[in-house]
Amino acid sequence: MDAQPVSEWLTKFVVQFFLELMKVPRVEAKLRVFAFRITFSSQVDDLRRNLNSINDATREVKESVKLRQIMQTILTLGNALNQGTARGKTLLVEALLAEKLPELLDFDKDLVHLEAASKIQLKTLAEEMQAVSKGLEKVEQELTTSVNDGAISAGFQKVLKNFLDTAESEVRSLISLYSEVGRNADSLSQYFGEDPARCPFEQVTQILVVFVKMFKKSREENERQADAEKKKLEKEAMKERVTANLSAKKDGADSDRSKLGFQIQKNAH
Repeated sequence: MDAQPVSEWLTKFVVQFFLELMKVPRVEAKLRVFAFRITFSSQVDDLRRNLNSINDATREVKESVKLRQIMQTILTLGNALNQGTARGKTLLVEALLAEKLPELLDFDKDLVHLEAASKIQLKTLAEEMQAVSKGLEKVEQELTTSVNDGAISAGFQKVLKNFLDTAESEVRSLISLYSEVGRNADSLSQYFGEDPARCPFEQVTQILVVFVKMFKKSREENERQADAEKKKLEKEAMKERVTANLSAKKDGADSDRSKLGFQIQKNAH
């Protein structure tokens, strides 16, 4: 088969396809519904993952005994931390904890989901939730309307019914999870004594992420300083030992010379 007949056949097929498509009632609405159906699972999965991330981060922060003890230590220090830079304060807190409560230094391991959750905007999740709910409403509307289309929409109706059977329950579950996340997000602000309206979840988590990063950096800096001090002391100790050994050898040599001189004098007499 040469290229020309194939091209002609393809052109005729495309034209015929669109002619048949134009016979379908509300074809544009049906195409939008199918587009929503295709992307529905990925939208729901992304939403659920982000919502769970917020729930997990909130739980981890509130349940972290180590973080709570660090915060209590900071409150106890009080006025001592009112002066100086944020970096200087963090260095001081880390140094004190390293000396008194070293078991708290790895508190960031309790906060696995914090950084990911801090990048999520609740407003964006609300918009995505609304988009999913409205999309599902459009599906229901088109299914109801297509009942009057006759046989031409029979297959379309069957596909939508099967889709709605699972999609509606998934969206109900998602709405329930979203409500739970909203309560937990507010409770995180309240946990730190803040008003959620003035200091929302996003602000709290971002502050915590900055604190964790500063604390880790301070820990590394203090460890470097401690290591440098240790090496300096070892070097000084070694220098003292070498000096002591040299002094001991010198004293020994002087003693030997004295004994030799005494022996010579004795023999001379």
